[in-house]
Amino acid sequence: MANESRPCPCDIGDRFDYGGRGQEVQVEHIKAYVCKPPACTDKAVIVIHDIFGWQLPNTRYMADMLTTNGYIAICPDFFVGQEAWKPSNDWASFDEWLKTRNAGKIDKEVDVVLKYLRDQCGAKKIGVIGFCWGGAAVQHLMLKNPHLKTGVSVYGVIRHFDDRYSLLHPTFFIFGEKDDIIPLEQVTLLEQKLKQSCKVDYEVKIYPGQTHGFVHRKREDINPQDKPYIEEGRKDMINWLNKYI
Repeated sequence: MANESRPCPCDIGDRFDYGGRGQEVQVEHIKAYVCKPPACTDKAVIVIHDIFGWQLPNTRYMADMLTTNGYIAICPDFFVGQEAWKPSNDWASFDEWLKTRNAGKIDKEVDVVLKYLRDQCGAKKIGVIGFCWGGAAVQHLMLKNPHLKTGVSVYGVIRHFDDRYSLLHPTFFIFGEKDDIIPLEQVTLLEQKLKQSCKVDYEVKIYPGQTHGFVHRKREDINPQDKPYIEEGRKDMINWLNKYI
C-alpha cells in the first residue's frame, strides 16, 4: 500500500503515452535505450533517468528530442536491473530503497557507455543530462569524469553533494521555483558555493512557478499555464548542449 499522506518524493506528474523512436540494446552488463539522428554525427548525450527508471516514456521522449536536435542519445539502465521506484510504493521505504541506488556510484556504468558511444556509434564529443536522481548523478560526473564535455542537471538533488563544487566541465542547473524536494535556500547556497569554487562556466536558473519534474513530466495540454516554462527549460537545455558539444 502506498502511504497516501506522504506521496512519493518525486511526484510522477503526467506519464506520457509515448512509445519511443529508438531501440533497446545490450551494452555489456547494461540495458539501454538508444536513438540516433538520420544524419551521421560525432555528438552524443547520455541521458540519466530519474527514480522511475530508464523505461519511463517521459525520459525516452527527452532522448528522442535530443536526437531531433542532431545528437545520438542513450538512456542506460543505471539501476542495472534493480527495480525502479513505483508511485504505488510506500514512501516509508524510500530511504532504504535509495541506499542501493547511489547516484554517486555510476562510474563503472558510465565508462561502459562512453566506450560504446565511441566504438559503436562514432561519438567523439559527449555530454550528459539527468533528471532528479539523474540530475544528482550529472553533478557527480561533472566533478569527476574527464571524458565528458558538459552537463545539464535538471532538478538534481543538491544535498547529495554538499561541499563539492569544483566542476571540471561547464554545467547548467535547472530548478523549479515551487519544487518541494529542492528548497530555494539549497539553490541559493549552491550558487554561492559555485561562485567561490568553480573555475568553469556554469549557470543556475530558476523557473517561476514550476514544481519538481516540470521539464520532462508535464504535458503542455494538461498544464497550459506552465507550457512556456516547459518549452523554455527544454530549449535552454538544448542551447547549452549546442554551446559546449
